[in-house]
Amino acid sequence: MSETDVIERLGAFSERELWTAKGFCRIERALDVVGTRSAMLVVRELFYGGTRFDELARRTNLSEAVVASRLKQLHADGIVERRPYQEEGQRTRDEYVLTDRGRGLFPIVVALIQWGEGLKDDHRTGVELVHRDCDAPLSAQVRCEKGHEVPLDQAAVRLKDEKYVTALRSRARKPR
Repeated sequence: MSETDVIERLGAFSERELWTAKGFCRIERALDVVGTRSAMLVVRELFYGGTRFDELARRTNLSEAVVASRLKQLHADGIVERRPYQEEGQRTRDEYVLTDRGRGLFPIVVALIQWGEGLKDDHRTGVELVHRDCDAPLSAQVRCEKGHEVPLDQAAVRLKDEKYVTALRSRARKPR
């Protein structure tokens, strides 16, 4: 592996042996919310238009207990909201829809599908996300906020607030 195969570390973060990401890593926090296979399968079905509990359980092939647990977690984390509905002659139930935060997972879903295309299985049986207007397949791309496409060999990582995090680390190392 060459240095261009990893993200370059900048500033105080370049002294990697001094830092642990535990507790402040955004990847870690994101995986706390949607990092299970079952959570992502429920999210997938919500993106595909599923809203009702029984439909989500059937289409994910997960147990009702697992789907209930994932929906409870996704609701608590602001990924889905519950909306009551009632069919004639039935009790009121909840349907589930993605919130703005949940819809923010769309680029991740696109990236997972794109990455999955590289796996060695039959792609003819899968789904393909396309642009409705021109029918071209969707792809996930990494861009900076100025619009530049950024390949791995041009990416860097740094502490967001180096002064603050360095002070936290110093306090944590001082004996009490």
